[in-house]
Amino acid sequence: MNTLIFVTMLFGAAFAASGLDKDAPIESQVLETDIGGAFRNAWSGNGISVQELGSAKAGPDNTLVQVIQGEYSYTAPDGSNIKTLYIADENGSRVEGAHLPVAPPAPELPPYIARALEWAKAHPYNEEAELKKTYQ
Repeated sequence: MNTLIFVTMLFGAAFAASGLDKDAPIESQVLETDIGGAFRNAWSGNGISVQELGSAKAGPDNTLVQVIQGEYSYTAPDGSNIKTLYIADENGSRVEGAHLPVAPPAPELPPYIARALEWAKAHPYNEEAELKKTYQ
């Protein structure tokens, strides 16, 4: 369900960026599906191009996981070409594009936190030993 919402949002963003010309023709369209849940969807028109592939695979605990990957491109109002790549699977969705903001680098870990993490790693908690100490 999350994958469907994600893909719908991507298409909505592409339409919003293109100006929503309600009479714009679809110049080419391909939609192929198979009984196993795989599909290929590609279309273009009004300066928008969309291509995506979907498939189903076995996930953890015998669940069915849908994987969708694709790309879309359009011309922004300022004339620049926008191209976005995406994938959605059991690990969530990931989107890439030169026009997207990049997160700043993570700040350096304070020394006192680094020391505390090393101490905790060197002294793992043993619940059974702690219970024996408590009830002896």
